[in-house]
Amino acid sequence: MEIKSENACYGGVQGVYSHASKACNCDMTFGLFLPEDAKNGPVPVLWYLSGLTCTHENAMTKAGAQAWAAEQGIALVFPDTSPRGDDVADDDAYDLGKGAGFYVNATEKPWASHYRMWDYVADELPGLLGAEFALDMDRQAITGHSMGGHGALTLAMNLPGQFRSVSAFAPIAHPTGSDWGRKQLTSYLGTDETTWAKHDATLMMRETGFDGPVLIDTGTNDQFIDLLKPEALAEAVAAKRQQATLRLQPGYDHSYFFVSTFMEDHVTFHAEALYA
Repeated sequence: MEIKSENACYGGVQGVYSHASKACNCDMTFGLFLPEDAKNGPVPVLWYLSGLTCTHENAMTKAGAQAWAAEQGIALVFPDTSPRGDDVADDDAYDLGKGAGFYVNATEKPWASHYRMWDYVADELPGLLGAEFALDMDRQAITGHSMGGHGALTLAMNLPGQFRSVSAFAPIAHPTGSDWGRKQLTSYLGTDETTWAKHDATLMMRETGFDGPVLIDTGTNDQFIDLLKPEALAEAVAAKRQQATLRLQPGYDHSYFFVSTFMEDHVTFHAEALYA
């Protein structure tokens, strides 16, 4: 593992690190905020999965999460959104290829050799973090924005016991029924739609739900709301009688101004679960 940078931040350290990833078959970069409490022993972990076109850096610099995480004594992990490198397949469209891994394990060419973001976030990176840093990997929570909200919800529901709580900012909530989903799932996983279900939060909510608290915020002025389909997930939550808080925030759009506005709520929400 290589240290790319480490900066003092709210009494702790905001670091950026790179390492050779077996899952993605390339070098990967991630951000990690360690609060001051980590000097005294392992601290719980909150994952933040970013959206389309982002790297590890976007939320790290724009979401305003470190101040609230420092207050709660929680580490923040900011993974990248896709594999990177000259030999990694890409597409001219912003919503496929680099920056658009959709947190799946691709099975189709040319994506399959590198695009294994599910394994990377679910297994490989947690193993590295637990071995290298003062983190309590028995206390994890997960959140994300847009494509990252999709990833946070689907990982949480597919990996029972790994995350104590899950939240999302404007998640792609029903990708099998959206142009932000059908295109990518077909490209990465093929045309057999039975393989898509585990990557659709609405379908997973109907089938399994989540054994813990859920918080979701979406702006009423989100320019992509028809692609996100929050209403589909809300119907699934009601049908499953899932413990959840789903909020439509008046006037807010899809930007990091929206994310940063409600970040304190989300970090506090996760802290309650992580320290319960």
